[in-house]
Amino acid sequence: MLEKVLNQLGLGNKEQIIYKLILEYGKIAPALLARLAKINRTTVYSVANELKLKGLIEEDLGGKTLYYIPVRVQGLEKIIVEENQKVKDKENSIRELQEILKNTPESKTYSVPKIRFIDEADLEQYLYEATTRWYESMLTTDATWFGFQDHTFVEKFEKWIDWSWDRAPQPIKLKLLTNESDIEEKMKSKKYSDRRMLKFWDNNRFTGTQWIGGSYIVLVVTKQRPYYLVEIHDSVMAHNMREVFKTIWDKS
Repeated sequence: MLEKVLNQLGLGNKEQIIYKLILEYGKIAPALLARLAKINRTTVYSVANELKLKGLIEEDLGGKTLYYIPVRVQGLEKIIVEENQKVKDKENSIRELQEILKNTPESKTYSVPKIRFIDEADLEQYLYEATTRWYESMLTTDATWFGFQDHTFVEKFEKWIDWSWDRAPQPIKLKLLTNESDIEEKMKSKKYSDRRMLKFWDNNRFTGTQWIGGSYIVLVVTKQRPYYLVEIHDSVMAHNMREVFKTIWDKS
């Protein structure tokens, strides 16, 4: 029972040995402590000092010899009061920091990139979960998906494409470079085809898909198993990639 309590209080092995001996003897000199604990006297002084700082023991300096005595019930109550005050002080400091941060504008030119890797087992579900977030981000820029596309993505996820366009805010559109394929002939009949603009590169066979939308760069591989998706959330990188693909689109 005692050992469990001392562990919960964060006492180390030597601290527990010294403290138990002080409890057992009630009043004990450092020299005897060192012999009983089989610890050199210098270490005893150091460990005892830590126990004193933690409020668990006191020094009896009434005579010529130094003795250590355990702090009793009322003394331990003081530790509880002090620890509670520390928690309150820390909470107040955190509250003050929160108020400071509320009034501090976030940088608009720097962001810490966030990267997510989604494996095949979770890929389709992630597409559905991320769609709204991607659209919200796109509406803060030019509301356009730029990039290139491997047509196998459309073959594998046509259902999600239909679903996402049904929910796309009106300004959202798409400008992608892609391969000539049967599936894209089929996609021309979709009701959203006027917002889904493609340019075909006959001599280029894309083996992956990359979109840039808002502050996101999304890479998807569906040409081979296992499929996977990598999402990079970085406004600076996305901006520069978007400018590259805008230029390619305009000149192609």
